[in-house]
Amino acid sequence: MFAEEEAALLVDATTDPAELDLLVERRVGGVPLEVVLGWASFCGLRIRLLPGVFVPRRRSELLVDLAVAALDHRLLDLCCGSGAIGRAIQERAPDAEVHAADIDPVAVACARTNLDPQRVHEGDLYAALPADLRHRVDVVVVNAPYVPTDAIALMPPEARDHEPRVALDGGADGVDLHRRVAAGAPEWLVEGGTLIIETSRGQAPLTQRACEDAGFTTRVVVDDDRDATAVVATAP
Repeated sequence: MFAEEEAALLVDATTDPAELDLLVERRVGGVPLEVVLGWASFCGLRIRLLPGVFVPRRRSELLVDLAVAALDHRLLDLCCGSGAIGRAIQERAPDAEVHAADIDPVAVACARTNLDPQRVHEGDLYAALPADLRHRVDVVVVNAPYVPTDAIALMPPEARDHEPRVALDGGADGVDLHRRVAAGAPEWLVEGGTLIIETSRGQAPLTQRACEDAGFTTRVVVDDDRDATAVVATAP
């Protein structure tokens, strides 16, 4: 986004000159524009954001397309952050039962403003979920952290300094969470259900192997326009 576009959004955010000065000061100080505004644009929607919550990226819109294509009745947005992915899917499939979960209580509070709060669960991956969802989920869609630990220091300051490490750190090779997600997914998916995990081109073989080790058949989907990569895994 160009500086002129950012300035226009900040000006539109308030009619109070003093408040505008504060917004500009925060932005100049490196706070992500979306956090300053209190919302992020995602799939044409305004997703509410709280400070300290991962800012949804355009690349994750690929997950929405893939999930909607595979969805029947029930979906889980795992490692949901703000709930942007689940919200976008709910908008395109209004009759679906969308659940979401995250380990970070701040992210959970934020997601509950964007999704049905009764269906946003707090806890470590599948441990957050009510037991009656076992083997009843059609699609699990996941944007788990996949930045290798040593690469976090190389990230832009907006992400490195203003987003929670728990939303960035994917372990030594970046796919620690992908392995755990894949290993636990069969307990929650219906027969033939779909697991969709955002990854990078370089890490896609590792994410794919984690899913295959858990018994899934897999394919890698790449969207050059959005610089997005995902592994789509189908349960037996």
